[in-house]
Amino acid sequence: MKKIFKLKVVLLTVLSLGFLVNSCEDDTSVFTATETEPITLADLPITVIELDASNPGNPAITFNWNEADYGQQASENYAVIFSADEAFTNPVIATTITGTTSATLSVNELNSSAGAAGLPPFMFSTLYAKVESSIGTQNGLAVSSNIISFEVQPYFNYVFKELYLVGNATPDNWNNNSNNAPLFRDGENTNIHRYTGFFTKGAGGFDDGRFKLLEERGQWQPQWGTLTPEGSDDIILSTAEAIAGNPGTQDSDPGRFGVPSDGYYTFTINFSSNTYMTEAFDASGAASYTSMTLQGSALNADTALTQSTFDSHLWYVSSVNLQSGDLQIVTNTGSSWGGSTSFSGVATDGGGSIPVIVQDDYEVWFNDLTGDYILIPLNL
Repeated sequence: MKKIFKLKVVLLTVLSLGFLVNSCEDDTSVFTATETEPITLADLPITVIELDASNPGNPAITFNWNEADYGQQASENYAVIFSADEAFTNPVIATTITGTTSATLSVNELNSSAGAAGLPPFMFSTLYAKVESSIGTQNGLAVSSNIISFEVQPYFNYVFKELYLVGNATPDNWNNNSNNAPLFRDGENTNIHRYTGFFTKGAGGFDDGRFKLLEERGQWQPQWGTLTPEGSDDIILSTAEAIAGNPGTQDSDPGRFGVPSDGYYTFTINFSSNTYMTEAFDASGAASYTSMTLQGSALNADTALTQSTFDSHLWYVSSVNLQSGDLQIVTNTGSSWGGSTSFSGVATDGGGSIPVIVQDDYEVWFNDLTGDYILIPLNL
């Protein structure tokens, strides 16, 4: 019995040593990828495409290219990229795909991407395209293909964001689904919105004279306010301070903007710098008008604007059908105000006509203190 026991011990020791030797061997696999040669994006069979808004789901264009070679058996990533110029100054990713060397865009997808790249609607413009290959979840070793171009005529794609006032400094108090006045978007820089008008301090308490901004009437989010949370949101005037938004920058609601007393102010918000500014505005010498009328080839008939009972310098019409054409704002004194940018901008007396580039029902607002105007399409 003792001999058998010793044999078992020796055998177990040998097997253990063998296991240790095998476990110490380095069987690590090294994954090495090398940068691929640039892939070739094939020329298109058609190079002039007119997009039809009545069939947005139909296929509009198909891109084909050869497979990238990163020296490994792994699926390659591909991104189809558009630009309005050959230098790809402002590139737009139209679609991404993995493991396939072709991509088809629908009419709506091509239209949206062309609009995002900056192509104007209803006219043919050159759109540049390339494909960028990469590998892995981090899109490593990115390599761009050759560049091709084609002509495309997009239909209209309204991409602008509106901002509406709500709060007890405004005529609608904290009612988020009333005739809340919009801020006027800058005609040249769409990241800048401003509003010059009357604000009230109400009873004069700490919580009076407050307001926030909403992107949709009737919805509390998205909303914009101060970075300082509500309850400790001190009134800050005439200096640029940070803004916050739910859900733009955080999950909780931001603080409230405010004014120190009844009066006219210019409020400006800039989404490039994420700051706002509130400045007192001297309206004492401003002209007073008794009527404002929309006129021009964009209208079937002249349309009167309604004067705000809260601020006599603010005018609006809730819905008016506008055709493609031009628009002027004519006062009771006979002066005619116009501007050069569609949808929003600054009108001046004798400034020509506001261009209306697409037919729709519009909400129109005009500020006779500053000449700011905004045309908000209701169906686009």
